[in-house]
Amino acid sequence: MPVPRLLLLFSLVLGSRPWVLSLEKLSGAHDDARCSQGLSCHLWEDVLCLLEPTKDPVLVPTKLQTEVVLQCRGERNCVPCVRVTLHLTVQEPRKEDPDEVWLREDAELTSHPWPRNESLQAKVILSFQAYLSDRCVLVKIEVPAAMVQPGQNVGSLVFDCFKAPVGEEVRIYTEPPYEKELSHIQQVPDCVKPELQNSVPSCFVLPWFNISNEGDDIQLVMDISTEQNYFLSLYWNQSGNRKTRFLQVLTGPQNITLNQTDLVPCLCIEMWIKEEEDAIRNYLCPFKEDPRAHKNLWNQTKLKLKFLGTRSLSWMVEAPCSLSAEIILCWKPVDSELCYPLPVPLPQKNVTLNKFQDLPLLTLHPNVCVQVWSGEKLQIQECPQENILGPLRDDMLLLETWGPLQNHSFCAMETSGCTPLPSMAHTRAAFFGKQLLQDLQSGQCMQLWNDTGILWACSLQKWWLQFLKNDYRYGGAARARRALLLYSPDHASFERLVGTLATALGQLPLSVAVDLWHRRELSALGPLAWFHAQRRQALQEGGVVILLFSPGAVALCQEWLQEARAPQGPARPADTFGASLSCVLPDFLEGRADRGYVVACFEELLPRQGIPDLFHAVPVFSLPSQMPAFLRALVGPAKGQRDTLSAQAARVAQYLQPALEECLQRGSSSAL
Repeated sequence: MPVPRLLLLFSLVLGSRPWVLSLEKLSGAHDDARCSQGLSCHLWEDVLCLLEPTKDPVLVPTKLQTEVVLQCRGERNCVPCVRVTLHLTVQEPRKEDPDEVWLREDAELTSHPWPRNESLQAKVILSFQAYLSDRCVLVKIEVPAAMVQPGQNVGSLVFDCFKAPVGEEVRIYTEPPYEKELSHIQQVPDCVKPELQNSVPSCFVLPWFNISNEGDDIQLVMDISTEQNYFLSLYWNQSGNRKTRFLQVLTGPQNITLNQTDLVPCLCIEMWIKEEEDAIRNYLCPFKEDPRAHKNLWNQTKLKLKFLGTRSLSWMVEAPCSLSAEIILCWKPVDSELCYPLPVPLPQKNVTLNKFQDLPLLTLHPNVCVQVWSGEKLQIQECPQENILGPLRDDMLLLETWGPLQNHSFCAMETSGCTPLPSMAHTRAAFFGKQLLQDLQSGQCMQLWNDTGILWACSLQKWWLQFLKNDYRYGGAARARRALLLYSPDHASFERLVGTLATALGQLPLSVAVDLWHRRELSALGPLAWFHAQRRQALQEGGVVILLFSPGAVALCQEWLQEARAPQGPARPADTFGASLSCVLPDFLEGRADRGYVVACFEELLPRQGIPDLFHAVPVFSLPSQMPAFLRALVGPAKGQRDTLSAQAARVAQYLQPALEECLQRGSSSAL
């Protein structure tokens, strides 16, 4: 029977492979252990690797490294093998009592760590684990005590080597007598590597196949003789555990189309001859770098939350393959799409899959959600269902920390950052700062977490109700109207004024979106995409877009109007207002802006007549003198008396005054 050739058109799927370096070849088939200068090693073979843990070991492994080599009995008779390098450090002996007397393992008390004429010894167990095999070796290491000092790195042990199956993922680890286990996962190259094709018998004994693309489908084109039967297994390699997706006996050439749901980075292929016992098996995991496989992986990944009553919550990530992901807790405010991270430590990388893990919270809260991030991209977010913990609450989060002198400090967590309390900043938290601290001190806030700091949730609901009852009554429960606030970031003082206005408007039945509060989302999407998403949502829900003009905004509009007439068109600016003009200007130029837009300016910074004529097609308001009319345009007329609206407008104007004066002072300083 002719030997089938390797016909793997691999570049169609993956491009380059991660194994680009040449593999070292070792002669012979015997194991070997050697140590760096100054150490002596002795390899014990054919022994049971069982040792009792040592309470106070002296020579301690501190770092484990692995690499793949080829162990060869001839030029074309090699097997992949995993070389292990173990670095060793002299551990300082444990101190027995306040007199700092050293306790040695033989119970002899001495004022020195070790007698200089002795040697320090260690027995190291190295273990190897593959899918169908495992093995261990025991190595004794010695070093003269006179040559070392406590805490010193004394050298390394190199073991050649653990034979490993082609294409498999294997685990190397240390075992007792050391309390701390060192572990490393090593991927063994598959037969795609030319050196293995020409040197490893299993790579030219078994048949192989092409991997081809047919549109969205991926096919295995099997080049198999009709004279031989082979098993073909497709499986998910889940950190050493297998989940079989397909198993079939093949005879003769065949084409097999992979299911899209099976195509994930850990999908592997295994083939072996059916009629032979202990047949040589070939492994291949060709989809580790395939973009479609990674997309499918995240499409199949799920984040599950499990509640035990209302005081305990566990989370679990279900996925077919290992993930490099970050799990964070986040806080989702009322009437906001943003969920900003909480300073509660959770596993950062290499998330444990398919196993529930407890959240470190003292009390559950409906606004606390769980997110899974991959790099800079949010992949999954899950929040408690309303029927378990109730609807979202209008609460403010406070973080309590303390310094070296036990002096406590507080800050309120907002989308723009953590605002210190008390504070003169122009934010929603600063506006309620005094009342928040009073509630905290009187025990009215809920403690969510207590570790390196304390996280408190304090209700704003009572202030919210009083605010509505006293100043702006409606005939029933009002649904917050969406408002997108656009402005030009002329300078830091003006941005603070914009933030103050947005905070004040947020106390009305308005859900205000402003880029100051969405920095992370804006960074991820870019200003133009963020604006389009916010504008579409606002207008689809009957909301309003507020164009807040300033000298910088006027200059930008004029620049865009001039450049739009040029052949090359306008450049795309980096700020949200500049980016929005590519959509806003056509609405005004083509007469589509009569609904959904409101224009405003601060009269002491820009007179009403300074706004370009184009934008006078919609209501234009000078602030703060026209504040009542401005608020009425945003939320509609109140069903009570007009004096309630006037009182509300007066309160907002008063709240804006410090930030407005700061802008005016900056303008006066610039003029000088």
